[in-house]
Amino acid sequence: MPVRDPRLSLELVNRRTGQTIASVVEIADTRRTRRRGLLGRDVMDPSAALILTPCCSIHTAFMRFAIDAVFVDRDGRVRRIVRELAPWRAAWCARAHAVVELAAGALRSREVLVDDAIYVLPVRGPESDEGEAAVSSASKSLRITAANPAWLGS
Repeated sequence: MPVRDPRLSLELVNRRTGQTIASVVEIADTRRTRRRGLLGRDVMDPSAALILTPCCSIHTAFMRFAIDAVFVDRDGRVRRIVRELAPWRAAWCARAHAVVELAAGALRSREVLVDDAIYVLPVRGPESDEGEAAVSSASKSLRITAANPAWLGS
């Protein structure tokens, strides 16, 4: 993953409920980072999410744990939800532009429905200044502002 400003983190929020879906968000938006995905990890933090973009299909081959997956379109609208996708399985959604991968069962405690709009929101650390947000090239496609929360891609 490219290095981000350590003072800036991202969280994933459901616009309809205002609920935080994930408080730790990684973005995989290069061929290399999408290909790597969650491979090589033993576990996923229940508060974390990996966003693969662009992406309309995923697999869990060689993975050591199950995941929940949320397929979203270019506007961040949920198009399909797959719960507890076991290792050595695949899932896809033709209308998806990105996939949010979460720990298996993470969606049980979060109200996420098909057609909900979800977005990425920056969370500045306490030592940050109020200047320009330092977002790496990996997240340049994010259109992040508090007034107009946005999704990935264009």
